[in-house]
Amino acid sequence: MPALPKVFLDRPIAHRGYHDTAAGRPENSRAAFAAAINAGYSIELDLQLSRDDAAMVFHDYQLQRLTPETGAIRRRTVQELADIPLKHGDEGIPTLAEVLDLVAGRVPLLIELKDQDGAMGAGVGALEQATVAALEGYNGPAALMSFNPHSVVQLAQMAPEIPRGITTCGYTSENWPTLPDETRRHLRNIPDLGRAQADFISHDWVDLSSPAVAQVKSRGLPVLCWTVCSPSEEARARRVADNVTFEGYRA
Repeated sequence: MPALPKVFLDRPIAHRGYHDTAAGRPENSRAAFAAAINAGYSIELDLQLSRDDAAMVFHDYQLQRLTPETGAIRRRTVQELADIPLKHGDEGIPTLAEVLDLVAGRVPLLIELKDQDGAMGAGVGALEQATVAALEGYNGPAALMSFNPHSVVQLAQMAPEIPRGITTCGYTSENWPTLPDETRRHLRNIPDLGRAQADFISHDWVDLSSPAVAQVKSRGLPVLCWTVCSPSEEARARRVADNVTFEGYRA
Protein backbone atom coordinates (compact mmCIF):
# COMPACT_ATOMS: atom_id res chain seq x y z
CA MET A 1 0.00 0.00 0.00
CA PRO A 2 1.22 3.58 -0.62
CA ALA A 3 2.84 5.51 2.19
CA LEU A 4 1.63 8.99 3.06
CA PRO A 5 4.01 11.32 1.19
CA LYS A 6 6.31 13.37 3.42
CA VAL A 7 4.90 16.56 1.90
CA PHE A 8 1.84 16.01 4.12
CA LEU A 9 4.06 16.35 7.18
CA ASP A 10 6.20 19.37 6.30
CA ARG A 11 3.65 22.21 6.60
CA PRO A 12 0.46 22.85 8.61
CA ILE A 13 -2.86 21.84 7.06
CA ALA A 14 -5.53 24.54 6.77
CA HIS A 15 -8.84 23.15 8.04
CA ARG A 16 -11.47 23.55 5.30
CA GLY A 17 -9.02 25.93 3.68
CA TYR A 18 -7.53 29.06 5.21
CA HIS A 19 -10.98 30.41 5.95
CA ASP A 20 -11.92 33.71 7.57
CA THR A 21 -15.51 34.92 7.27
CA ALA A 22 -14.51 38.49 8.20
CA ALA A 23 -12.30 38.52 5.12
CA GLY A 24 -14.97 36.99 2.87
CA ARG A 25 -13.44 33.51 2.87
CA PRO A 26 -16.03 30.92 4.03
CA GLU A 27 -14.93 27.41 4.95
CA ASN A 28 -14.53 25.01 2.01
CA SER A 29 -14.68 27.88 -0.47
CA ARG A 30 -12.49 28.66 -3.44
CA ALA A 31 -11.43 31.86 -1.67
CA ALA A 32 -10.30 29.88 1.40
CA PHE A 33 -8.36 27.45 -0.78
CA ALA A 34 -6.70 30.26 -2.73
CA ALA A 35 -5.65 31.88 0.55
CA ALA A 36 -4.14 28.59 1.75
CA ILE A 37 -2.20 28.24 -1.48
CA ASN A 38 -0.89 31.80 -1.20
CA ALA A 39 0.21 31.13 2.39
CA GLY A 40 1.88 27.83 1.48
CA TYR A 41 -0.39 25.64 3.61
CA SER A 42 -1.72 22.21 2.77
CA ILE A 43 -5.51 22.06 2.48
CA GLU A 44 -8.05 19.86 4.25
CA LEU A 45 -11.53 19.72 2.71
CA ASP A 46 -14.77 17.78 3.06
CA LEU A 47 -16.98 15.98 0.56
CA GLN A 48 -20.71 15.33 0.39
CA LEU A 49 -22.81 13.95 -2.46
CA SER A 50 -25.18 15.91 -4.69
CA ARG A 51 -28.49 14.48 -5.90
CA ASP A 52 -26.80 13.59 -9.18
CA ASP A 53 -23.94 11.82 -7.39
CA ALA A 54 -21.19 14.41 -7.76
CA ALA A 55 -18.57 14.96 -5.07
CA MET A 56 -19.32 18.40 -3.61
CA VAL A 57 -16.89 20.31 -1.38
CA PHE A 58 -19.09 20.93 1.66
CA HIS A 59 -18.92 19.79 5.28
CA ASP A 60 -22.49 19.52 6.55
CA TYR A 61 -25.32 17.20 5.58
CA GLN A 62 -27.72 20.16 5.79
CA LEU A 63 -27.41 23.48 3.98
CA GLN A 64 -28.61 25.93 6.62
CA ARG A 65 -25.46 26.60 8.68
CA LEU A 66 -23.38 27.58 5.69
CA THR A 67 -25.91 28.92 3.16
CA PRO A 68 -29.24 30.80 3.14
CA GLU A 69 -31.00 27.59 2.03
CA THR A 70 -32.34 24.69 4.12
CA GLY A 71 -32.56 20.96 3.61
CA ALA A 72 -30.10 18.23 2.73
CA ILE A 73 -27.32 18.82 0.23
CA ARG A 74 -28.08 15.33 -1.11
CA ARG A 75 -31.42 16.63 -2.43
CA ARG A 76 -29.84 19.26 -4.73
CA THR A 77 -28.16 18.88 -8.10
CA VAL A 78 -24.70 20.16 -8.97
CA GLN A 79 -26.19 23.12 -10.82
CA GLU A 80 -28.55 23.97 -7.98
CA LEU A 81 -25.69 23.83 -5.47
CA ALA A 82 -23.49 26.01 -7.67
CA ASP A 83 -26.23 28.66 -7.53
CA ILE A 84 -26.55 28.59 -3.73
CA PRO A 85 -24.27 31.27 -2.24
CA LEU A 86 -22.07 30.45 0.71
CA LYS A 87 -22.63 32.78 3.65
CA HIS A 88 -19.95 35.46 4.12
CA GLY A 89 -18.73 35.04 0.56
CA ASP A 90 -19.64 35.61 -3.07
CA GLU A 91 -19.51 32.09 -4.53
CA GLY A 92 -21.57 28.92 -4.68
CA ILE A 93 -20.77 25.40 -3.52
CA PRO A 94 -17.94 23.92 -5.63
CA THR A 95 -17.45 20.41 -6.93
CA LEU A 96 -14.29 18.50 -6.11
CA ALA A 97 -13.35 18.67 -9.79
CA GLU A 98 -13.52 22.46 -9.70
CA VAL A 99 -11.34 22.62 -6.60
CA LEU A 100 -8.80 20.27 -8.16
CA ASP A 101 -8.59 22.59 -11.15
CA LEU A 102 -8.03 25.54 -8.80
CA VAL A 103 -5.36 23.86 -6.68
CA ALA A 104 -3.63 22.23 -9.65
CA GLY A 105 -1.10 20.37 -7.52
CA ARG A 106 0.36 23.48 -5.89
CA VAL A 107 -0.21 22.25 -2.32
CA PRO A 108 -1.17 18.88 -0.80
CA LEU A 109 -4.88 18.04 -0.45
CA LEU A 110 -6.21 16.06 2.50
CA ILE A 111 -9.72 15.05 1.43
CA GLU A 112 -12.29 13.79 3.94
CA LEU A 113 -15.30 11.85 2.71
CA LYS A 114 -18.21 12.36 5.09
CA ASP A 115 -20.05 9.22 6.23
CA GLN A 116 -22.94 8.50 3.86
CA ASP A 117 -24.28 5.45 5.72
CA GLY A 118 -25.54 7.49 8.67
CA ALA A 119 -24.20 5.11 11.30
CA MET A 120 -20.65 4.31 10.17
CA GLY A 121 -21.92 1.18 8.48
CA ALA A 122 -21.42 -0.44 5.09
CA GLY A 123 -23.90 1.71 3.16
CA VAL A 124 -21.21 3.49 1.18
CA GLY A 125 -19.83 3.49 -2.36
CA ALA A 126 -21.33 6.34 -4.36
CA LEU A 127 -19.26 9.13 -2.82
CA GLU A 128 -16.13 7.00 -3.00
CA GLN A 129 -16.73 6.35 -6.69
CA ALA A 130 -17.37 10.03 -7.42
CA THR A 131 -14.22 11.03 -5.54
CA VAL A 132 -11.98 8.56 -7.32
CA ALA A 133 -13.44 9.58 -10.69
CA ALA A 134 -12.74 13.26 -10.00
CA LEU A 135 -9.16 12.47 -9.00
CA GLU A 136 -8.40 10.43 -12.12
CA GLY A 137 -5.49 12.10 -13.86
CA TYR A 138 -4.84 14.57 -11.04
CA ASN A 139 -1.09 14.94 -10.62
CA GLY A 140 -0.83 16.79 -7.32
CA PRO A 141 -0.38 15.26 -3.87
CA ALA A 142 -3.73 14.04 -2.53
CA ALA A 143 -4.75 11.75 0.32
CA LEU A 144 -8.20 10.46 1.25
CA MET A 145 -9.74 9.77 4.64
CA SER A 146 -13.04 9.13 6.39
CA PHE A 147 -14.42 8.47 9.86
CA ASN A 148 -16.17 5.44 8.38
CA PRO A 149 -13.72 2.55 7.98
CA HIS A 150 -16.03 0.95 5.41
CA SER A 151 -15.45 3.99 3.22
CA VAL A 152 -11.68 3.63 3.53
CA VAL A 153 -11.96 -0.06 2.60
CA GLN A 154 -13.87 0.96 -0.52
CA LEU A 155 -11.18 3.50 -1.39
CA ALA A 156 -8.48 0.85 -1.00
CA GLN A 157 -10.33 -1.29 -3.53
CA MET A 158 -11.18 1.49 -5.98
CA ALA A 159 -7.93 3.45 -5.90
CA PRO A 160 -5.16 1.51 -4.15
CA GLU A 161 -2.57 3.97 -5.45
CA ILE A 162 -4.01 6.94 -3.50
CA PRO A 163 -2.87 7.23 0.15
CA ARG A 164 -5.76 6.82 2.57
CA GLY A 165 -6.37 7.11 6.28
CA ILE A 166 -8.99 6.89 8.98
CA THR A 167 -10.28 9.99 10.74
CA THR A 168 -10.47 9.08 14.42
CA CYS A 169 -11.36 10.40 17.87
CA GLY A 170 -12.43 9.33 21.35
CA TYR A 171 -16.05 8.80 20.28
CA THR A 172 -17.67 10.11 23.44
CA SER A 173 -21.41 9.74 23.87
CA GLU A 174 -21.68 13.53 24.18
CA ASN A 175 -20.18 14.15 20.75
CA TRP A 176 -21.63 11.08 19.02
CA PRO A 177 -25.05 10.59 20.63
CA THR A 178 -26.63 8.86 17.62
CA LEU A 179 -24.05 6.08 17.40
CA PRO A 180 -24.71 2.89 19.38
CA ASP A 181 -22.37 2.25 22.32
CA GLU A 182 -20.97 -0.84 20.61
CA THR A 183 -20.09 1.13 17.47
CA ARG A 184 -18.42 3.88 19.48
CA ARG A 185 -16.36 1.36 21.47
CA HIS A 186 -15.28 -0.34 18.27
CA LEU A 187 -14.24 2.84 16.49
CA ARG A 188 -12.53 4.31 19.57
CA ASN A 189 -9.98 1.49 19.49
CA ILE A 190 -9.07 2.08 15.81
CA PRO A 191 -9.15 -1.64 14.95
CA ASP A 192 -9.68 -1.28 11.21
CA LEU A 193 -6.25 -0.07 10.08
CA GLY A 194 -5.29 -3.40 8.56
CA ARG A 195 -8.64 -4.12 6.94
CA ALA A 196 -8.68 -0.65 5.40
CA GLN A 197 -4.96 -0.82 4.50
CA ALA A 198 -4.72 2.64 6.04
CA ASP A 199 -1.54 4.68 5.67
CA PHE A 200 -2.24 7.17 8.50
CA ILE A 201 -4.81 8.44 10.95
CA SER A 202 -6.07 11.96 11.62
CA HIS A 203 -7.10 12.08 15.28
CA ASP A 204 -8.91 14.59 17.49
CA TRP A 205 -6.06 16.55 19.07
CA VAL A 206 -7.64 16.60 22.56
CA ASP A 207 -7.53 12.77 22.59
CA LEU A 208 -3.96 12.25 21.37
CA SER A 209 -2.98 10.60 24.66
CA SER A 210 -5.27 7.67 23.81
CA PRO A 211 -3.63 4.21 23.99
CA ALA A 212 -5.08 3.53 20.56
CA VAL A 213 -3.06 6.43 19.13
CA ALA A 214 0.08 5.11 20.82
CA GLN A 215 -0.50 1.77 19.12
CA VAL A 216 -0.80 3.48 15.74
CA LYS A 217 2.50 5.30 16.34
CA SER A 218 4.15 2.05 17.39
CA ARG A 219 3.29 0.65 13.97
CA GLY A 220 5.18 3.52 12.36
CA LEU A 221 2.11 5.13 10.78
CA PRO A 222 1.89 8.94 10.68
CA VAL A 223 -0.52 10.59 13.10
CA LEU A 224 -2.15 13.79 11.89
CA CYS A 225 -4.60 15.63 14.12
CA TRP A 226 -7.60 17.95 14.02
CA THR A 227 -8.40 20.76 14.76
CA VAL A 228 -6.08 23.06 16.73
CA CYS A 229 -7.19 26.67 17.15
CA SER A 230 -4.20 28.44 18.70
CA PRO A 231 -0.39 28.28 18.84
CA SER A 232 -0.56 26.83 22.36
CA GLU A 233 -2.87 24.03 21.23
CA GLU A 234 -0.57 23.36 18.29
CA ALA A 235 2.46 23.09 20.57
CA ARG A 236 0.66 20.57 22.79
CA ALA A 237 -0.60 18.54 19.84
CA ARG A 238 2.84 18.31 18.25
CA ARG A 239 4.16 16.43 21.28
CA VAL A 240 2.37 13.44 19.73
CA ALA A 241 1.14 14.34 16.25
CA ASP A 242 3.33 14.42 13.17
CA ASN A 243 1.31 17.31 11.77
CA VAL A 244 -1.68 19.47 12.66
CA THR A 245 -4.84 20.63 10.97
CA PHE A 246 -5.51 24.17 12.17
CA GLU A 247 -7.93 27.09 11.95
CA GLY A 248 -8.48 30.52 13.45
CA TYR A 249 -4.84 31.72 13.51
CA ARG A 250 -1.75 31.83 11.30
CA ALA A 251 0.17 28.62 11.90
